[in-house]
Amino acid sequence: MSTDAIVLLKEDHKEMRRLLKAFQDAEEGPASQRQKLVDQILEALTVHTYLENEVMYPEVRRLLPDLEDDILESYEEHHVADVLCAELAGMDATDERFNAKTTVLIENVTHHVEEEEEEWFPKVRDALGRKQLQEIGERMIALRADAPRTPTAPKAIKKAMDAVTA
Repeated sequence: MSTDAIVLLKEDHKEMRRLLKAFQDAEEGPASQRQKLVDQILEALTVHTYLENEVMYPEVRRLLPDLEDDILESYEEHHVADVLCAELAGMDATDERFNAKTTVLIENVTHHVEEEEEEWFPKVRDALGRKQLQEIGERMIALRADAPRTPTAPKAIKKAMDAVTA
């Protein structure tokens, strides 16, 4: 198993794409199936964004100040996804807005993943050496087991985001 931070994040992205597609394929299916898929999406996203927010973004921000704007945009994209996740966590699959809200989350996550993989990751890979990416990845692996698994309430999200930008 690779400890390269970008490889680890791309593996998360691959799993996320699989879950998002499964939801889209089941959009007209039974509510219980859609609920189960959204619960899996919420857990995967919560862990992934936690690792990026706590390890990857702060390290890249420290090591590559030229990427400051990219990192701040990524934090904001996470904020939008976090709010949608928190709202979905409080909904039932039978809610009339459940599919619509999940679709908006899918669109946001897909955009974010594409931007990271096509624009941001190549810049980071070019600027950081293999050893640095492996060290960041090792920290992410160590933190994964203790990462939150359920979305945070929007008020807590705002407080966390305010702390990041302070």
